[in-house]
Parts: sequence; structure tokens; C-alpha cells
Amino acid sequence: MIASLRERFNADFTPEKYQQFLCTMDERAGTPIKFRLSETPCFFPKALLDQMGRDGEVLIRQLVDSPEYHEHSEISIPAEYRVPNESQHPMFIQVDFGLVRNEQGVLKPKLVELQAFPSLYAYQAAMAQTYIEVHGLGDLRYLLSDLDRNSYQDLLRRAIVGKHDPENVILMEIDPAEQKTLPDFTFTEKMLGIKPVCITALKKDGNRLYYERDGRRIPVRRIYNRAIVDELQRKSVKLGFDFRDDLDVEWAGHPNWYFRISKYSIPYLKHESVPKTWFLDKLDRIPDDLENYALKPLYSFAGLGVVISPKESDIRAIPADRRHEYILQERLHFEPVIATPFGGTKAEVRMMYVWDEKLMPVLTIVRMGRGLQMGVDHNRNLEWVGASAGLY
Repeated sequence: MIASLRERFNADFTPEKYQQFLCTMDERAGTPIKFRLSETPCFFPKALLDQMGRDGEVLIRQLVDSPEYHEHSEISIPAEYRVPNESQHPMFIQVDFGLVRNEQGVLKPKLVELQAFPSLYAYQAAMAQTYIEVHGLGDLRYLLSDLDRNSYQDLLRRAIVGKHDPENVILMEIDPAEQKTLPDFTFTEKMLGIKPVCITALKKDGNRLYYERDGRRIPVRRIYNRAIVDELQRKSVKLGFDFRDDLDVEWAGHPNWYFRISKYSIPYLKHESVPKTWFLDKLDRIPDDLENYALKPLYSFAGLGVVISPKESDIRAIPADRRHEYILQERLHFEPVIATPFGGTKAEVRMMYVWDEKLMPVLTIVRMGRGLQMGVDHNRNLEWVGASAGLY
């Protein structure tokens, strides 16, 4: 999007540099990265990133600061996953924007979705830094809110580890070694000293949690939760504790916010960046122009279950007692703003927030694609697409 940087990068690009980038990322992660990384970072005007950062904060605060929305969103939390001692606000929030050209021809960020759940905070910073080093882009930055590498690491340490010994803080996931996000877990451990622990390894003693390692019982004082409820349910995971238990443990990101701030929230938002969105069970009638809409389940990740341009039969196939679990959303037509050797490529920009002492955007994740959806799984067998970083 910054023409001079794009032209220079494309002219200097070689397949050898891309292989160097991939090998460096695998080496630094200490594990193979199993999703596609784009050949290029994205170059954004700082003013555009600042606008997305501000718009995202407005949307987050519309929800968190509203007693009415807090009451409405009570129903979004399944009884079996309602965790006691909810925090006043979420700690980690992601707000995804696509770039759409309005009727006046001006590029504007439009909301895709938002989620109060951690994203790739350690991995993404490492990837952006690796793009810069491999391609000699040392005059560019990726951290926002005036953060540098040291202050960003300090911020994550306060948010995730808190005042505890890192040994007593865990990154909780389902079979972490088998997750595609494992590189983020390894980068998090290198940065903060906390280990990924499978949720099924946790055991309860009274109102405390522990897990065993090397014949030792390790008390768990604080949890950085990365386990997705949708996956827990799909895999019928058996736990050694109950989320409803009043446990003597702190949450680095209280789990209830995963439900409160999610696709469930979008119909309640009022902002020029928000596309028209309805709960499926509140829809008066099915629109005639379904090619201009997307059907989305509320609590799925990586585009799972999303239907672009659904047919009427797709909607009618959803049982009436489950329609409250879906939204119908005005479809966004992303502008292909990234010039690549394979033509214009679309970019979805995730603004990543940390709410420690204050709410702040910290960096971006970019998904590049030329398919109907932007997730890396939906752009296989293409080049100059996939996970990328936003530089300015």
C-alpha cells in the first residue's frame, strides 16, 4: 500500500530470500511451522493502522462499558463453561478488519469479527522481526502504541505471568504439541518462561490445580488459556476439573469474555465500520440476494463452518433450536490492495489489543489471500498469500 516500499520489495525479492525467511522462522520457533507464511510483509500507512486501532477501541468499549450489553451477553456464556470471579474487562482482544472501497472510492476498514481471546502475541512479533532482518527493512516498525521490543515483552510478562514464578504459570491448550499454533507456544516459553500444558494434564486438589512433571507436582497459580471451547466439545475432552469450580487460580484473560466479545457481539455494535449483521433466529425473512451475505457460526475459529454466499437451503438446514448460534452478515468485498507478482491480493488486518493498565493496540496480524475467505487454510496452493505482518 506504500508504493515505494512495495516496488522496492518486489524488485529485490528472490526465492532464496523466502527460503531463508522460512528456515529462520522454523529455527527460531524450534518446531516446523505448519501454516503458510506469505512471501511478503504488508506495508501500511501509519494513519490507516491508527484508524483501525481507534475504531477497534470504540467497538470494544461499546461492549465493555455497557451495563445493558453485559446483561444481554449473559446468555452467550454456556452454563457448563461459566467461570467464577469474572474480571471487569477482557485482557486480550482481537479486532479483524478488511479494507473495502466505499462509494466515493475511499478505502475504509470494515469489521470482520472480534474476539476476546489471545492470539499469536509472541509468534507474531518474532515473524515481523524476521521479515525485517531477512529483507533489510530496518527502518520499518511493527509494534504500536509507542512500544519497542523490551517494553512489549515487559507488557506481556505483566499480563500473562503477573507477579508469579513462571513455573507456576501455564499456557493451557488441548494437546499443545499437535496444534498448528505450537510455534506461538514455543516463542511464548522462550520469551516468558511459561510452559504449554495440556488441559487434560491438570488435576484438582481441593480448590487448587496442579500438574505433574519429572515426578514433581507443580502448583498452577495462573492460567494463560488457549483452549477453545468449540474444540473441547468437538473432541469430547475429559477434564480433571470443572470450569464452574471456584478455584484458587488467576486467569490471564478471564474465559467468560471469550463468549461476551465474539461474533455474538456484532449485532449490538453501532459504528460505520460494522456491516449489517443479524442473529439467524431474529431474522424476519431470508434475503433474496444471499450472494451478498455470509453465514457464520458464533464460536468457531479459522473460518470453520462459515458459508460465503449461502443458499436458502443452507439456512433452512440449521435446526430452529440452534439458529441463535449463527449470524447472517453483510458480505464484505475486500479490495485487493497488495500488489504481488500474481496480481492484486487482499489483506485482512487483525488489530491485537492488550488491556493491562489501559486498553492499547500492540501489533497486527495480516492474512493475505485471493480466495473467498482469508484464513490460511482457504488459500492453499497459492503463492504470495498466507500469514503476514503489518509494517509501517
